[in-house]
Amino acid sequence: MTSPDQEVGAAAFRPAAGWASGVGSMPGTDPREAAAVVAGELADLPHLPELPARGPGADMVGRAAGLLVDLHVDVQPSGWRLVHRPGMDERRARAFLSADLDAIEEACQGMVGPVKLQVCGPWTMAASMRLFSGEPVLSDAGAVRDLAASLTEGLVAHVADLRRRLPGAQPLLQLDEPSLPAVLAGGVRTTSGVRSLEPVPSTTAEEFLRSVVRAVGLVGAPVVVHCCAARPPVSLLQRCGVAGLSLDLTVLPRDLDDELGAAVEAGLALLAGVVPAVPVPGGTLSAPADTVGPVRRLWHRLGLDPAALRLVVVTPTCGMAGADPGHAVAALRLARAAARQLADDQEGER
Repeated sequence: MTSPDQEVGAAAFRPAAGWASGVGSMPGTDPREAAAVVAGELADLPHLPELPARGPGADMVGRAAGLLVDLHVDVQPSGWRLVHRPGMDERRARAFLSADLDAIEEACQGMVGPVKLQVCGPWTMAASMRLFSGEPVLSDAGAVRDLAASLTEGLVAHVADLRRRLPGAQPLLQLDEPSLPAVLAGGVRTTSGVRSLEPVPSTTAEEFLRSVVRAVGLVGAPVVVHCCAARPPVSLLQRCGVAGLSLDLTVLPRDLDDELGAAVEAGLALLAGVVPAVPVPGGTLSAPADTVGPVRRLWHRLGLDPAALRLVVVTPTCGMAGADPGHAVAALRLARAAARQLADDQEGER
């Protein structure tokens, strides 16, 4: 069932039972090695790895900054900043992304099916990037609008680039919005730290996200939003017409159960973060059946139809840039095994 909140232009994402994927970032600095791991371990839904260990330009904000159209950036001690002319930092960000795309093209050559791209969303970018004055872009409503429009144009081109490289691929775009709850709550501070910026009205946040979802949906790419904060704005995101939500189920408070249940019943996919993104104390990961416990408990609390488990894609809780390579491989293998366990559970309920 399609959500009534999804507009024309919003594209649907329908995972099959037993799918697993990653959130985005991986340890290391070799894009070909990371792409080979992802393609090998996540054959149903591979993703374009991000490798922040390479430095500025390979980080979440830098990668998105490299996609901006007719806006330019550089790196300052305070982070990424909008500037008047292109420079070395911007060229480096574009070069990193090009190398990553080359690697996933090689690893997934001939693939037919979904491939996930991850890009920092407009509100987290506005909270993280600086104006030339040094203040957050979020402090200037006009600059936020320009940034969102530029990013949207870049995202459409990014989707087209993946399709050109992998003609059989079905692009799935993940917008990373870890700062969205802080933006809505007035939790983003000025550069001096003396005060916080005014909260962004939920209607404004929804308008901008809906615009991105619509534009990317019109070129056939569904959009999911990843928010690893403890209180993601589930209902707001559903109203934006997204095709799915990527959340850390291990920290999600129970008072969001009803919102999440409504999203699942409306047909949104749930990219369920249940596999530890970094090594756990003692170093031993749980068994697949225990790993998907949070999903099972959520379904039990809400009385959801077991058939809706097909909408669940098992993932790590967040990106794995802070993990060691051994843990990253083990986590992706566990995600795949746990997804199969969930599929078996669904079959057993029939």
